[in-house]
Amino acid sequence: MRYAILGATGTVGKTLAAALAAAGESFRVIGRSQERLQRDFQHYGPLADARAADVDDHRALADALRDVETVFYTVGVPYNQFELHPKLMRSALAAATAAGVARFVHVGTVYPYGLPRTDFVSESHPREPHTFKGRMRKEQEDLVLGADKQRGMRTTLVRPPDFYGPDAELSYVADIFKAAVNGGTANVIGPIDTPHEFIYVPDVARALVMLSGKPEAYGRPWNLAGPGPITTRRFAELVFRAAGREQPRLRVAGKTTLRMLGLFNPILREVVEMHYLWTDPVLLDDREIQALLPDLTKTRYENGIRQTVDAMRAR
Repeated sequence: MRYAILGATGTVGKTLAAALAAAGESFRVIGRSQERLQRDFQHYGPLADARAADVDDHRALADALRDVETVFYTVGVPYNQFELHPKLMRSALAAATAAGVARFVHVGTVYPYGLPRTDFVSESHPREPHTFKGRMRKEQEDLVLGADKQRGMRTTLVRPPDFYGPDAELSYVADIFKAAVNGGTANVIGPIDTPHEFIYVPDVARALVMLSGKPEAYGRPWNLAGPGPITTRRFAELVFRAAGREQPRLRVAGKTTLRMLGLFNPILREVVEMHYLWTDPVLLDDREIQALLPDLTKTRYENGIRQTVDAMRAR
C-alpha cells in the first residue's frame, strides 16, 4: 500500500483520496469510524482500503499503518481543543515509526508564523506565534521535523492558506457559498477589504501528492500559496456572481462583535485571538515549492469558485 490518509473523512483527506484515485493509485483511509469510512469511500471500490483506528491509540494506529509507504496527516481537531494537536501528532509519529512508514507528510497552517514582518512570508520568516493556537501548531510542526530520519522515516510539512471548496464546511468563507447558493445573508469576519488568501482544496491535494514523491522535499517545511491575494469582499462578489446573484449580502463581524458573540458561542470565542489574520494577513511566498514542482498549478479564484458553486448545486 503506497499511501495512507490519516483524518481521511476531513476536507483535505477526501480530496486527497479523489486525487489518488484519479491517478489509479490504491490508498488506505484511516479514521475513527469504520461505518463512516465505508460510506465516504466505498465508491472507490478496491482502490480504497478502510481501516478504523483512533489517532491517539498509537498501537492500534501502527497496525493500521502496516505496509504503508507514505502517510498524509490531515487530522483536524475542534477549534476550542487545539491542545490536542501536539498530543495526537506524538501518537501518529510513534505509530508511523513503529509501522516502518518511509515518508510522513503533514498538512500545517500559517498560524506558527504569528504576526508577519514582511508583506509576503517565506519559509525563512521567524516562527513567533503570539496566540495559543499558533503555539500548539508550532509545537506540532517541531514534532514532525524532529522525527525526520528517525528509524529511517523522512518527514515534511506544507503550510497552505485558508481552504475553500465543495467539502470545506469549516472554511471561513463557507457561509458565503451557502448564502449565495441557497439565498440569504452570509456571516463573515471583518474587516473585509484587507488582502487575504485562499486556496482551492484540490490544488492542495495535487501539491501534496507531487511533493510526497520528491526525495528532496523531506526534512524541511514548505509554503503553498493560493493564486494571489484577494479581499473577502471581492471573493464574496465572485461567489454571488457565480451563483447568479448581483450583489453579495454580508453580515460583517469585527473583533468587538466576535467578543460579544463569544459569550454565547465557544467557537466564536476562540476566533478572537486569530483576528489578526484579517488586520495583519499572512500572505505566503511559495517560490521554493514552485521551483521544486514546476508543474504545480493554482486554480484561479473565478474557476475554483464556479466549480464549488456547481458542485454544491449538484447536491
